Amino acid sequence: MIQSLTLSQHMRAVLVLGLPLVGSHLAQFAVQIIDTIMLGWYGVEELAAVTLAGTFLFLFIIMGSGPAWALMPMIAEASEEGDDVRMRRLTRMAMWFSVGFALTALPLMWMSAPILRAMGQDAELSLMAQDYLRIAGVGLVPALLVMSLKSYLAALEHTRIVLWATLLAAGMNGVINYALIFGNWGAPELGLQGAAIASVIIQIASGLVLIVYAARLNAEHGLFRRLWKPDWEALGHLLKLGIPIGLTTLAEVGMFSASTVVVGLIGTLELAAHGIALQITAAFFMVHLGLSNTATVRAGRALGRKDEVSLRRGALAVTLASLLVGGVTVILFLGIPDVMIKLFLHPDEVQRDQIVALGTVLLVVAALFQLADGAQAIAMGLLRGVQDTRVPMIIASLSYWGVGMTMSYVLGITLGYGALGVWIGLLLGLVSAGIFMSWRFWTRMSRIAPGQPVAVTSGSPLP
Repeated sequence: MIQSLTLSQHMRAVLVLGLPLVGSHLAQFAVQIIDTIMLGWYGVEELAAVTLAGTFLFLFIIMGSGPAWALMPMIAEASEEGDDVRMRRLTRMAMWFSVGFALTALPLMWMSAPILRAMGQDAELSLMAQDYLRIAGVGLVPALLVMSLKSYLAALEHTRIVLWATLLAAGMNGVINYALIFGNWGAPELGLQGAAIASVIIQIASGLVLIVYAARLNAEHGLFRRLWKPDWEALGHLLKLGIPIGLTTLAEVGMFSASTVVVGLIGTLELAAHGIALQITAAFFMVHLGLSNTATVRAGRALGRKDEVSLRRGALAVTLASLLVGGVTVILFLGIPDVMIKLFLHPDEVQRDQIVALGTVLLVVAALFQLADGAQAIAMGLLRGVQDTRVPMIIASLSYWGVGMTMSYVLGITLGYGALGVWIGLLLGLVSAGIFMSWRFWTRMSRIAPGQPVAVTSGSPLP
């Protein structure tokens, strides 16, 4: 008989597994934050351009990340079942997909300026963004490969190496940015291009570290054995779970990306303020994302053991942790928004006060959706852990686009409330997703009698 942990033991387990994952997400996001801060000090136009470029690039990262996200619960379940062959087959095909998708997306990085102009963006900013993307786009290959390896290692609860590799990348990014953006230490002053070069270098370095570690870990898995050999059955399983996950994440990220495009129609100052507020909000969301990954791994392992009690208690533990983080974030967003925004701007920037004023209002709105944003992230992680992905994809599409993006455009453009109206629309979309994602998981769980084994098999939703 399975001996389930108590709620307090689950809380400790969530922290042990979750803190390194949270740290790795924060460190990964620090790479983008460092780019934004340094380019914000370099110039407002460069800040606006990297906001556009980063949004464009991140969309493709998300589009290619579905199989990597799907890998996490599938490896967690296979690990509990002791199926080393399945782990190797799935991970190998996740790496195949990552590299193939990245290579396919590279031409779009090269001709991104006309795409951005077609979306109504300023012609000069679009050209600057393209200069960045033509270099940074090369980093898609190692970036997506790194995501697959991180999912594999996290599912096996080897999270410390993920954390240290990401911290190394963030530190390298800061040093290389300082040299290449501003032309320090004898390096050429390259501005946007310098930030792009730094991004590619640290993605490659991260990939090499994780490849070496994964190759030496659990040699019986043989991840890189016959790497050139296709495994269409394993790829099919990954895509069956990964495509809905990718589309779900794309719906959310796409809403924020589209909001950037809408704010870009309003003005450069508004776009700069929006970019800063978005970076700050996303940085705090990384904590929820780390906890969401923890929820996926813990739920996947409970699924592999057919342990309903652990699934319930683990879900409650990670939800309580997310609520605590959300409460702290609300206090910071309402208490010191100007302090955080000023970090992104040079003290001598002539438009600094205007950007700070605009960004402060946006962070007040962001404070209102923190609990809902955390709730949808945790519920989504739990649903992925039990491999329930199709209905969440529909919920995400309706919430983020049917509610969020529609209201952002209506309030921001049609009714003329500007960037504030756009962010109120985002608030409505996230609240909708938080309510319905949570409802999906907990109502499905209520159909399982206490103590009953979780009768879920790979690729199937909850009963």
